[in-house]
Amino acid sequence: MENTLFRKILVATDGSEQVRKAVDSAIEIAKLSDAKLYAVYVVALGGYAITPSKDTEWEKAVKEQLIKEGKEATNYVENTGRVANIEVESIILEGSPANEIVNFAEKNDIDLIVIGTQGKSAIQRFLIGSVAENVVRHSEKIVLVVRGENAKKRSLLNIIEIL
Repeated sequence: MENTLFRKILVATDGSEQVRKAVDSAIEIAKLSDAKLYAVYVVALGGYAITPSKDTEWEKAVKEQLIKEGKEATNYVENTGRVANIEVESIILEGSPANEIVNFAEKNDIDLIVIGTQGKSAIQRFLIGSVAENVVRHSEKIVLVVRGENAKKRSLLNIIEIL
């Protein structure tokens, strides 16, 4: 019996080691579901476009570097998917990562979003947020959050020690 629950799966990647576990999970689910996989990387210039002089050459160079990193990240997903006989389409978007992931999923009838987490502490998430947390909070699609290899469970004592 063929599983038709997931026909289109989005895996968000930033190319980091922590996200590879999410990529592996997405590929396995796509294989079991005979689904198409979308490897999505978001170029987020927000943190880099803060120069008061608006040095467009610098911003252009940063954007080109981030696009290059995005192609490397999505190529990893494509190559890993090819080995597993999974159809993978690479997508590079620009903007706020959580917003772009949610919007792409809505516009393209994605059935499942797979996203990794980098294991930030509760304080880090409070101060700077988390892409995975924002995707879960704002998406109407099913979201699978996969903890990265380096993610550690933090207890209240660990948080107090950090303070």
